[in-house]
Amino acid sequence: MCMPHTAGTPARQSMKANAAVITSRENSWLKRFRAALSGERGEDGMVGVEGVRLVEAALGSRLSVEALLVSESGARHLTRVAPLLAADVPVLRTSDKLFAGVADTQTPQGIAALVRPRMATIETLMAGTPLLVALVGVQDPGNVGTIVRAAEAFGATGAATCPSDGIGTADPFGPKALRASAGSALRLPIVIGISPAILLTQLRIFRVKVYAAVAAEDSKIQGMEASSHLLRPWDVDWQGPAAILIGNEGSGLPADLVRAANARVYIPQAAATAPVGIESLNAAMAASVLLYEAQRQRNTTGQGHT
Repeated sequence: MCMPHTAGTPARQSMKANAAVITSRENSWLKRFRAALSGERGEDGMVGVEGVRLVEAALGSRLSVEALLVSESGARHLTRVAPLLAADVPVLRTSDKLFAGVADTQTPQGIAALVRPRMATIETLMAGTPLLVALVGVQDPGNVGTIVRAAEAFGATGAATCPSDGIGTADPFGPKALRASAGSALRLPIVIGISPAILLTQLRIFRVKVYAAVAAEDSKIQGMEASSHLLRPWDVDWQGPAAILIGNEGSGLPADLVRAANARVYIPQAAATAPVGIESLNAAMAASVLLYEAQRQRNTTGQGHT
């Protein structure tokens, strides 16, 4: 780890020694940053993070960082990130105009990094008393990022993304999802693109109980009685190994996954006070409520995760 970034320190000298000035839009580094910051995942698996808070989160997570890119105005952020920046990471400098051409945001902060995220497995999510959330066909990047952020905040051991009937889940390392997660996606173990059938099989092997999040009006699933294993969040015993399935924003979870779960869980809402009542909670809100209840029970019994 570098020493604090002050005049004359090794950190300042290292930055100067490693700095390269980029003046061409066709520079290969800029092309890589442009692709990564737009959400493209190259063969090397690198993702782009933009903004001082996300860059700081990436460096603080001790992930592999290939390069740091700063604009003229963004150079002011180097003092903040210097204590976390390894001496061998190249610091690339460019103009504000060229940086704006690779940035994904409308008002870029002038600092970005190429980062290799951790590739988790189901086994890595089984630490302690597992609590994980599986996103099945959740398409909105904002929902994906918010769910990942809630999962970290409420002590989940990890998350998994799954396709659903040909509908994929948004990449948690995409630019919008990363911003919505506020960096949680860089810290929380996440299994990407696992088949729901394989996920359920592995969860059974580890004796993890699976709870399918459903809307109250979807409680009648073909082949299951409406009163069968339909629970409110506080009726679930979250103290043991548990996984929550969160479905697509519009269609919810596929019926076969709901039937395969140990139980269904729904979140009661206040009665409608107008002819047109409120809609059910969206995917991110529902996941947050369920994860909070799980943490509440675990903390109450002294079994919360650290």
